[in-house]
Amino acid sequence: MDGKRTKIINGAVITPARIVQGQVCVENGKICEIGSGDIRFPDAEVIDAKGNYVSPGFIDLHTHGAGGADFMDSTVEAYLTAVEMHAAHGTTSLYPTTLASTGEELLHTISVYREALSKNKKGAQMLGLHLEGPYFSMNQRGAQDPKYIRNPQPAEYLPILKATNDIARWSAAPELQGSREFAAALLACNILPAIAHTDAIYEEALEAFEWGFTHVTHLYSAMSGVTRRNAYRYAGMVEAAFLIPGMTVELIADGIHLPASLLQLTYQIKGAANIALVTDSMRAAGMPEGASIIGSLRNGQPVIVEDGVAKLPDRSAFAGSTATADRLVRTCLYSAKFPLLQTIQMAASTPARIMGIDKTKGSLMKGKDADIVIFDKDINILLTMVGGRILFHHLQ
Repeated sequence: MDGKRTKIINGAVITPARIVQGQVCVENGKICEIGSGDIRFPDAEVIDAKGNYVSPGFIDLHTHGAGGADFMDSTVEAYLTAVEMHAAHGTTSLYPTTLASTGEELLHTISVYREALSKNKKGAQMLGLHLEGPYFSMNQRGAQDPKYIRNPQPAEYLPILKATNDIARWSAAPELQGSREFAAALLACNILPAIAHTDAIYEEALEAFEWGFTHVTHLYSAMSGVTRRNAYRYAGMVEAAFLIPGMTVELIADGIHLPASLLQLTYQIKGAANIALVTDSMRAAGMPEGASIIGSLRNGQPVIVEDGVAKLPDRSAFAGSTATADRLVRTCLYSAKFPLLQTIQMAASTPARIMGIDKTKGSLMKGKDADIVIFDKDINILLTMVGGRILFHHLQ
């Protein structure tokens, strides 16, 4: 946090209820005043937003890296490189995400996360780890390495849970044997169980929801739709996400993983209050296209980045997004034609609510953390502030 006083003037301020021409005052890392008209706030550094949008910072629930670095590289430098790149694109908070790996690799990256946390001065705030895998359906593994895919085993996950308090979410396929016990162990540690890379049918998903699997990782990607078993049709995971009212979802709104029509369908059914925009970005986010690696540099899988997305070398499937959060917002506004207020809700306040941090983050309100971005009508990021500290400044 920063003890200095800052006053943002001449902004189109995006509050939870409206967009107002106004000012935002920051002190000790918190928003202390917000409103239209001139707010008396002496001895403050003044930032002129020059008519641009002043928005809550974006919260990315699912990212594997950026700027040429992947969190599975398991180095402090990789963590810091990625969070700094994301901050330059409007992300003020994020959850570093792992890939399916060995238990030993998970424990190692967890220890590196703890070290990176203390050294992060210039990047988006890291709020906890998101473990993606290795408890997945082999049939829905996507770009996850098949040699690591397995069922949840208490002998493996319990020592991991005991070793750290830094896990915020764990994504898994709930139809696997042992998933009910796994969910109970996560909830006991205040960790969100999420559904991912799954072949579950509706009945299995509904049961999983009752166990605590209340969130769906990258809806549509690596999950079942309507399927047939012995001639009978069953609703799959996609349909279950739509049918279960309290289930929240996340969308990779990079304009490539999902066409505008599916973004619009999800928005119509679930609404902005139940949708989080995520990058699911790999190391190539913010970098030139070409050959890259998904996962760690040591034992990750080669991919090709082209057409704004990472693909498996045979181009049979996507292998991760190269999006940054500003691109998600741009896609929703200009491709899916969503209203700005609801788009920012999906980029900030809904992610905060899903992770239970909405009392301090996710919206511009008095008393909340001063996590603020300023962007123009084309969603070019002009300033990023985290806890009152300016990390990126490109206002002319």
